[in-house]
Amino acid sequence: MSRQMINLDDIRDLLADDLRRLNGIIEETLRSDTALMNSIVSRYLATKGKQLRPMLTLLAGRIFGGVNERVLYAGAAIEMLHNASLIHDDVIDQAKQRRGVETISSVWSNHVAVLVGDFFVTGALRCAVKAQDARVLESLAQMGGDLSLGEINQYDNARKHNIDEATYLTIIGKKTASLFESCVAVGGYVNNGSAEQIDALCRYARLLGLAFQIKDDTFDYYDDTNVGKPTGNDLREGKITLPLIYALGRTDLSEHAQMQALVHKELLESSDIDTLVEWAKRAGGIDYAYQTMQRLRREADALLDIFNPSDDVESLRLIFRYIIDRNK
Repeated sequence: MSRQMINLDDIRDLLADDLRRLNGIIEETLRSDTALMNSIVSRYLATKGKQLRPMLTLLAGRIFGGVNERVLYAGAAIEMLHNASLIHDDVIDQAKQRRGVETISSVWSNHVAVLVGDFFVTGALRCAVKAQDARVLESLAQMGGDLSLGEINQYDNARKHNIDEATYLTIIGKKTASLFESCVAVGGYVNNGSAEQIDALCRYARLLGLAFQIKDDTFDYYDDTNVGKPTGNDLREGKITLPLIYALGRTDLSEHAQMQALVHKELLESSDIDTLVEWAKRAGGIDYAYQTMQRLRREADALLDIFNPSDDVESLRLIFRYIIDRNK
């Protein structure tokens, strides 16, 4: 595989056979004797997204000796728990679409969506058992708890309109990065990787997850094409993300006190959100977010130096670059 590769499709092609097997395990695990559940699950699985997380598990498995059934079951478990969290998130957010497709809750109901999400959780547990390593179950349990705690902490801080960079990083470490960590950890566990190398890969994945969420948060400052009027959806929900956190720390700017007062209003109006978003951009918040992602990438690159050079290790480096450069 060329080291000039810059797109995710090349990595996906490298893993194509194993991804097909992993997706087959998910489909088989979620097959039931209930026609309605089968119909909803089939429709949901038809749109798979980037499949970045199972790709990380497969790459970890390859680094630690190769992809076998235990790696596939571990990856399937992580992916199903991840999808369960997305289905439940759509209920909480009252989302109408995901990946351009109507959500389960919008087509059926919140009640049905919660039950389908729960069914995905049971599928994840069944696959985790088949991975034949108790650490996979432990990782799944830890990740599930972290996802919930990250979201509840974000909700709590959103109510207070008060957050600093350290708190922000702690929140996204739980609600996003913990999932990335679990992806690579299970690939190492089932292939009996050394503790030192699994730890290095987990630290890489944590940095990747942080960068992934920071990048996602920058999208809120622009429309769908990354130009024009900003959306400000996070601020509408009371979420203060890294670009604005940085801007609010710019005590050297004359507008600092005004913006501090504005962000702490009980209810932000659309004009307030537009003002805050535009100010965060003028104050260098987007630039700071990119600088932070590049710093995380450099730290991640150094962690990967513990491994012998290979296409798999290079793929991990390129995934990080993709995460920063993506536009959706």
